[in-house]
Amino acid sequence: MDEKSKPIEKVPGESSEEIKEEKIEDETIETQTEAKEITKEKIKEKTKSSKKDKKSEDDSKNVITDANKKEQSVPKPEVKKEIKKKIVEKDDFRYIVRIADADIDGEKTLARGLTSIKGIGMHMSTLIIDTTGLERNLKMGNLSDNQIEKIQLALENIINTAPNWMLNHRNDIETGKNIHLIGSEIDMRLRDEINIMKKIRSYKGIRHERGLTVRGQRTRGNNRRGLALGVSKKRVQSGK
Repeated sequence: MDEKSKPIEKVPGESSEEIKEEKIEDETIETQTEAKEITKEKIKEKTKSSKKDKKSEDDSKNVITDANKKEQSVPKPEVKKEIKKKIVEKDDFRYIVRIADADIDGEKTLARGLTSIKGIGMHMSTLIIDTTGLERNLKMGNLSDNQIEKIQLALENIINTAPNWMLNHRNDIETGKNIHLIGSEIDMRLRDEINIMKKIRSYKGIRHERGLTVRGQRTRGNNRRGLALGVSKKRVQSGK
């Protein structure tokens, strides 16, 4: 007989109902496992999203705290003005300092402020500051009375401290010594020396009298005084 025509052997003790129940049990187990896997994946996704949200919240909090710190650290313009006023009141800041009959701006540094005195340049000012032992970048308005007195004494004793090549009046006519003149002394001494040259009737004195150049400058092109000379155009008579 053929295999198709053979009768199906029934297993003893097993019915069709039992086989169906086994199949249903297998399907339920598979669905339960699938549901568990899905729930695990959802939980993982939720934990990841919650961590990201926490990080973003922490970052935003940190940014806010940093901004608040900066705002607290940076004083407002009104507060800055008040702080400056308090500092000025404490230090007795002077906006004008008078040294050697010259008014000096108190907001200038020592090196720049001393140059406003006539007869003192940057080289001389730095030398005076170094002899007194003060700082070059110190502001004039913050100087005390003792420090101003030190600077005045250093100005009076420039001849002893400065080298000869830094002095502005060498080989004086009367004494023959090297002198450094400051302030109004420069103008007074210059007038006296010009008057002496005029009395002697020297070449320079005569040029000073006539108001001409003294040190060999040309007068044809430059230093012309008086009326302007030029070619006058002839008037064209209008036809009647």
